[in-house]
Amino acid sequence: MALPRSQARGWVKAAKMAQRRRPAEDTGGPQSPAPGSQRAALYVHWPYCEKRCSYCNFNKYIPRGVDEAALRRCLVIEAQTLLRLSGVRRVESVFFGGGTPSLASPHTVAAVLEAVAQAAHLPADSEVTLEANPTSASGSRLAAFGAAGVNRLSIGLQSLDDTELQLLGRTHSARDALQTLAEAQRLFPGRVSVDLMLGLPAQQVGPWLRQLQGLLRCCDDHVSLYQLSLERGTTLFTQVQQGALPAPDPELAAEMYQEGRAVLREAGFRQYEVSNFARNGALSTHNWTYWQCGQYLGVGPGAHGRFIPQGAGGHTREARIQTLEPDSWMKEVMLFGHGTRRRVPLSELELLEEVLAMGLRTDVGITHQHWQQFEPQLTLWDLFGASKEVKELQEQGLLLLDHRCVVGAVVRCPREP
Repeated sequence: MALPRSQARGWVKAAKMAQRRRPAEDTGGPQSPAPGSQRAALYVHWPYCEKRCSYCNFNKYIPRGVDEAALRRCLVIEAQTLLRLSGVRRVESVFFGGGTPSLASPHTVAAVLEAVAQAAHLPADSEVTLEANPTSASGSRLAAFGAAGVNRLSIGLQSLDDTELQLLGRTHSARDALQTLAEAQRLFPGRVSVDLMLGLPAQQVGPWLRQLQGLLRCCDDHVSLYQLSLERGTTLFTQVQQGALPAPDPELAAEMYQEGRAVLREAGFRQYEVSNFARNGALSTHNWTYWQCGQYLGVGPGAHGRFIPQGAGGHTREARIQTLEPDSWMKEVMLFGHGTRRRVPLSELELLEEVLAMGLRTDVGITHQHWQQFEPQLTLWDLFGASKEVKELQEQGLLLLDHRCVVGAVVRCPREP
């Protein structure tokens, strides 16, 4: 399980204070940034959807007269600019998210990938993922995306129950979802991920487990289980607040999650992150970059990024957010080469908090070697070893700390043979 950020912050602060009281050591030079400073993943945000789903508060818009050629030009310009500013020389993966990027033209995807390959090294076997909704992903369209350079699909099924799909405001039926899944597997064998939601209003454990079991009879090697989060400002939130729908039961949702984990484990899936399961080695290398606190560049309206702007002479990792509204973002890109609305330099403490918060989501946790890439002087034992809170979590079976790593309760630390 992921630990509260406030708790992680307290541990890091205490350990840093203890570190300052020790005699200074000669480390042979200034502390270098974490490895991968010239490597990064790239996220590209397509901001448009056919309609807004009842549960969604993402940065998305309903298209009305979209000039895709202009949007494509801006995505290309911003990708090239951020690659130059970051000093990134190798792009490990590209993820087209949204919104509904399967509404975009395959030509747009191809243009962005070509721009990336011109500005940095994009290995031929890099993972290139496209999020797709069943109603915008016919077989011929998926094949065109494959020809454009996509080699992995993430399909937003969300449910295999038509009543639930209507509740969620989805535009597809369960039959549409299964047809799209079959076509995707034919075109991208072994590289198709599906999303399934749990914890919906009035949803029960038994029927939901039957959905999951039915999905496992036809899905590929990657499944993501996401619990519904009622977000203020969404239709579903309002319906629950007004009493038109029952509030989701957190105890039932927890039971669904635990039972779902057991079903997936029995089917040969490895739970490599809190919500993500893979078999046959089909982990998402792009998402793994996030959880390992690697660098990533965010391109497009509202995209987020984390990188060191080395190409502009920077030495500190920054959290960046691009301008949300597409028209405003495009104007900024045409004026400045990018539409970065907010830049926040991350302190050493904030970076270490992220390493902890993200790493504890995974089944490898934070290994001592990984931690020392970000903090070579302060070990995990310095941070956790004498903590009363950590000892209590260990006694409750919620945390494991040994000579290999620190890992949360959902997963366990890998063992040497």
